[in-house]
Amino acid sequence: MYIDLKEGFKIRYDEYGKDKQKHILFIHGLGSSPIVWRDIPQALSEHFHTIAVDLIGFGESDKPELNYTISYFVQFIQNFLRQIGINDQDKITIIGHSLGGYIAIEYAIMNREHIEKLVLIDTSGMLDGPTPLLEQYLDAAMETDPNLRYNKVKKVFENLLAIPSRLLPIIVDIFISVIEKPGAKHAFESAFRNSTTTSINLEKLKQIRNIPCLIIWGKKDNLIPVDHIHKFGQILKDAELLVIDDAGHSPFIEKTAIVYQKLLTFLLDTNF
Repeated sequence: MYIDLKEGFKIRYDEYGKDKQKHILFIHGLGSSPIVWRDIPQALSEHFHTIAVDLIGFGESDKPELNYTISYFVQFIQNFLRQIGINDQDKITIIGHSLGGYIAIEYAIMNREHIEKLVLIDTSGMLDGPTPLLEQYLDAAMETDPNLRYNKVKKVFENLLAIPSRLLPIIVDIFISVIEKPGAKHAFESAFRNSTTTSINLEKLKQIRNIPCLIIWGKKDNLIPVDHIHKFGQILKDAELLVIDDAGHSPFIEKTAIVYQKLLTFLLDTNF
């Protein structure tokens, strides 16, 4: 479904379980879309009101010529939630992957009283600059030759997985169809530059220690190495850490059942 923000931008999102009282927002990563979450948002809607948004600049949402900073994405999330009827006084859980995790953290820092729980999956925000695979990802996205672009994107996406043969060709096709849309390359590069040349303020990160947090990482993540889970864990000392063997940058794709069950247990737990 789509909604028009007050700024005039059309935003696409999936929504399930509107009759449920507790809200969960899924925020995808760079160059991605809600399709990556598979059936998890719909499955969780048995217990929760779930929303999976196409970030502005990505997927089927509008792609205006903007500076896609982390702070801009935070403001976008706030405006989007208000527009769909989730107000600042309503509690919400945010599940963020990669860039989406970085955005989720900064949103939580700015809106601590608004956050019920936080789930971070292979999250960026502590990089000292782009990793080699991130550079390859940017190069693939910016490639203008159709044949070269397909092969480059396919190679990057294979390297995002623990086992390359798990890659579904349709994922490559969807990415390419989106990156060809007007404004998509600008949004990708802008978000890439802003998210790989900045990092989370660690003193501010300490301010959200009291928010129940689950951090999940694929042991074979080639994009953001698994040691980052401990970097986050050293600051968010009460967070629950889960490293998933035989999974890369997107464990919810390769190990969907394991991730779903862990999410369900964490989200239903009232002992916080």
